[in-house]
Amino acid sequence: MDRGSSLEDDGSVRVQINGLRRFSETSGSNTIFEPQPQTSPGPRESTAESGYSAPAVRAPEKKLTLFALRLAIFEKAATGLGTLGFIWATVVLLGGFAIVLDKTDFWVITIILLIEGTRIFSRSHELEWQHQATWSITDAGINSFRALRSSSHILVRAVKAMFRPCCLIRKQSQNTREITQFDQSRVGRWNHARAPTRAWISSDVPLFPYAQWVFLSRNISKVLYWLQLLSAIACVVLSSMKLIKRNYGEWEKGDSDKRNRKSALVIFYTLALAEALLFLMEKAYWEWKVIYCKLLEQVNKECEFGPSGMVSIKRFFYDAYSRCVNGSIFDGLKMDMVTFGMDLLVSNSADEQLIGARILRQFALSERFSDDTLQKLGINLSVVERLVEMLNWKDLQEEEIRKSAAEILSKLAGKKQNCLRVAGIPGAMESISSLLQTNRSSGDGADEIGEKNLILDHASYSFWTFNHLGLLILKKLARDHDNCGKIGNTRGLLPKIIDFTHAGETLLRDENVAPSQILTVKRSLQVVKMLASTTGATGKHLRKEISEVVFTISNIRDILRHGQKHPVLQKLSIEILTNLALEEEATERIGGTGGVLKELLNIFLNQETLEDPNHVRRAAGEALAMLALESKTNCHRILRLQALDTLVEALEIPLLRVNAARILRNLCTYSGTECFYQLKGVMAAAPIVLKAIMSAENKLQEVMVGLAAQVFKHMTSEESSMMFERAGIKEEQLAEALVKILQKYYHPSAKVPRIRRFTIELAIWMMHDNVKNVYIFRELGMEKELEGVLETTAELESFNIFSGTVGLSRHSTTIHSLVETALKLLRDR
Repeated sequence: MDRGSSLEDDGSVRVQINGLRRFSETSGSNTIFEPQPQTSPGPRESTAESGYSAPAVRAPEKKLTLFALRLAIFEKAATGLGTLGFIWATVVLLGGFAIVLDKTDFWVITIILLIEGTRIFSRSHELEWQHQATWSITDAGINSFRALRSSSHILVRAVKAMFRPCCLIRKQSQNTREITQFDQSRVGRWNHARAPTRAWISSDVPLFPYAQWVFLSRNISKVLYWLQLLSAIACVVLSSMKLIKRNYGEWEKGDSDKRNRKSALVIFYTLALAEALLFLMEKAYWEWKVIYCKLLEQVNKECEFGPSGMVSIKRFFYDAYSRCVNGSIFDGLKMDMVTFGMDLLVSNSADEQLIGARILRQFALSERFSDDTLQKLGINLSVVERLVEMLNWKDLQEEEIRKSAAEILSKLAGKKQNCLRVAGIPGAMESISSLLQTNRSSGDGADEIGEKNLILDHASYSFWTFNHLGLLILKKLARDHDNCGKIGNTRGLLPKIIDFTHAGETLLRDENVAPSQILTVKRSLQVVKMLASTTGATGKHLRKEISEVVFTISNIRDILRHGQKHPVLQKLSIEILTNLALEEEATERIGGTGGVLKELLNIFLNQETLEDPNHVRRAAGEALAMLALESKTNCHRILRLQALDTLVEALEIPLLRVNAARILRNLCTYSGTECFYQLKGVMAAAPIVLKAIMSAENKLQEVMVGLAAQVFKHMTSEESSMMFERAGIKEEQLAEALVKILQKYYHPSAKVPRIRRFTIELAIWMMHDNVKNVYIFRELGMEKELEGVLETTAELESFNIFSGTVGLSRHSTTIHSLVETALKLLRDR
């Protein structure tokens, strides 16, 4: 089968349709009856799957890093001036003029130094406390002015809190290490109350036993912020007053101690004023961009994070600003949102993990940022390993992280170069298997039962979503041959996948069925189909494993029997049967399962659906042809269904004639001598077959020539002569057509690999049936054409069917033997 075709289109063949007849003769070319080399992804495949890189998109977070750089310039300039002013005051003024300073100047300088020292201390530690405040996802923030304004109204309540009873304070700040009863009714979502943990959340640490609000770590940054603001305002007021009044005391001529006092004071007050104004300008710029220009909201909108994304945006901006302030001002420019998300994902903090998962999920699913994001994720093996590990997290509070990890992996696996990386991680398949849970599974032991009690019994846990994601990941991984082997070798995974193919009559006939349930069945069938169509020894092993699962064929039978409203599911199911029939044991299991052959015949001959049934009918015909190939028992079962006459009639239906001819040929070839008289009804097909040989081309001509060689074997010379007369064709004309076929296909064709074999078989029958035909073939140059066949025979012509480019079901008679038999007839007679 063509493994490169898109499964979303259900493996349909993309061809140009030039009329119904031409379509019927050329359709279905990608079948197991012809060799199919591995092809590149189709033109409609998404860029994520084909590896195509879309044009680069400007990263929205660049606005934040640039904003952080400008803020850092203000901050470092203010800090530099403040440091210079502090040194000037301590070394020049208080050190050199402390005795001769005016009393007012002495105290003003002292106060400025104290408040500036307070501001510098507050600023140096505010970043640390702000960082601690963002560790909790419910309290994460940049401490923008909006939040700080609200904090001023709470200061009054903080003072009241200092006088609360000690017992009440202790009750409110009890250690989270204490063992408490877990309330299931309050569990479920990350934005709700969380269960106690074994470690403190830094933002909730009460530093002192009293005045909990004031000294809670998440509020310390707010206190430090207000200290800075008040200190800067006080510094501006005091410096401005002294620079305006210039009352620095009297200086008498000849008093050398006071000669430079005025200049030194002016320099100090100027430095203090400039430093405070720069700081206030920084805060004003911050206020303008964050509050009025809504920079954070704008970037959040461009990143498409949604309401919850503000937490991620604020955290990213804070970290970028912190890097610019604490290191080089250009350090923050090196940050990007994807790398930031990956760093958070591998951290040990649950809140940081969730923020990182949200960022990477949104960027991986976004059309604009998907390519760049997946490229960075794919080359970072530690992050991919962490994502795979998260698939095993079954705690109810970790549901969003687990879901995000599964969605990211489903996109990551869509890129061809990442398939092997994901599947190559130890335990990856087991982790993906943990996403698949059904109510029908009996479980392998106590661990699975416990897992179900934890997850499936909880009403809010969306296990159906995880089923979809698990099947989607497997579907994308299964496009690689090696990954198919890993899926098949993973303990318990294959039965889980097959379990999802179950769809009863109620589900299939219900008009109001949930789309998610049909999607689950569809994806599971797609995965099974891809596994069953794997080539080589791996495919042989997988087909054996799939057919040995006792529910596989019965689940497919239910879909064939009741799935008239879902032709896509029927087509996938039929294609699975076709691929399984590559193995002899599986062929017998399928035929021995009651009703499968009957349902396939009903679909092929009498299908009625609301949608175009043509794809389903052709698939059913191919499956029947495969099941009848080299299977005497299945041929007998098909004959017992009394459908021979209807199959003969189908030879005149353009959409069905190719597969109808294949089915009839296999019935004639493999039913055995005991069914000779039962197959007499095939004689009615002779005129149709003869006309098709004379007018058709390519595949239709091949199957009709093959059928003719078998149909005429069931006739006497008189009966065959009657059929030629009924068709209005002379034997000379047929002989000429056969010679032209050998001339046209001087070299074997992959599209019609058996046409030369069937042509020689029919020519041998004609020469046996009537000696006159020997002379006709001699005159037409048949001997020369047969010798040409001897020189150009290929292994391609030795097989009935193919798995990829591997030939299966070798013909019992070699083409060399057929040519030698034909040449002997030509020469001896």
